[in-house]
Amino acid sequence: MELRQLTYLVAIAEEGNLGRAAARLYVSQPALSYALRKLEAELGVPLFDRHPGGVTPTPAGHDIVAEARRTIRQADRLLATAKRHQRQEKAVLRVGFEASGAGELTTRARAEFARRNPDVRVEPKRFDWGQEATALRDGRIDVAFVWLPADLTGLHTQIVHTEPRVAGLPTTHPLAGREGISILDVKDEPLLWTEKAPREWVDWWAVNPRPDGSTPHWGPKNDNVEEMLEQVAEGTAICFAPASMALYYARPDLSWVPLTDIEPLQVALAWHKDTHNPHVTGFTHVVHELTTTLQENQTDNPDTENMDSAAG
Repeated sequence: MELRQLTYLVAIAEEGNLGRAAARLYVSQPALSYALRKLEAELGVPLFDRHPGGVTPTPAGHDIVAEARRTIRQADRLLATAKRHQRQEKAVLRVGFEASGAGELTTRARAEFARRNPDVRVEPKRFDWGQEATALRDGRIDVAFVWLPADLTGLHTQIVHTEPRVAGLPTTHPLAGREGISILDVKDEPLLWTEKAPREWVDWWAVNPRPDGSTPHWGPKNDNVEEMLEQVAEGTAICFAPASMALYYARPDLSWVPLTDIEPLQVALAWHKDTHNPHVTGFTHVVHELTTTLQENQTDNPDTENMDSAAG
């Protein structure tokens, strides 16, 4: 049995049709049919019932497809582990973040780590809408500043940053320029959202449900920060974002107004539980030192606008 056969099996189950599965896999349908028959003979059980509309997994096929998916995921993790060790040998540290990340902490941490480790190349990797943790698990990055909520299964995490949330409005909006607004002040406004992120993440950012039990007025979708801001600027809808967006994405046609009555964004530093990468360890130490310093500065200067905080 080969991993390729399991990949074929999962594709057939997901498509429910040999022709569509063959097109997805870039193989001929006769070759795929032969591979399926060979696998069924090897396993000794029929995996699919054939019918005019396509194929449907048999009870045995249903269970075997589930195991095939788990095996493929395990193989992906094996490759990700190998890639992490390759990067260690090449002295590269890839740091993931989303939009404005953890504010100034994101940039300062990368710069300080690079200063202390001149032989290590630090590569910033930006992700859109809740994808940082997934990128960690599949080996695309080594450590990340993750916007919560997020699925942190299999990861070490430490809360390193907290900041309030704001509403992004076009400058022509009646509420633009206010010192602060309530979530209920904008409950009837169309709100931008995305299908790229997990639903829990979307609902948390949208404050769904609202304090009065109502649900958001869902506006247009977007795939990234730039699309979101363009739609806000043209007056199509509003958005919710962390306060640092007002600095990192300042535009003359946008107004960022603090939301005064919703919980703030928390950002966690996350990395693999099984990592033995000394560069990851060094980076986490740098972040811890910087968050401690920022917290001390905030204590000494209570009027500061810096919202960084350390925990854990």
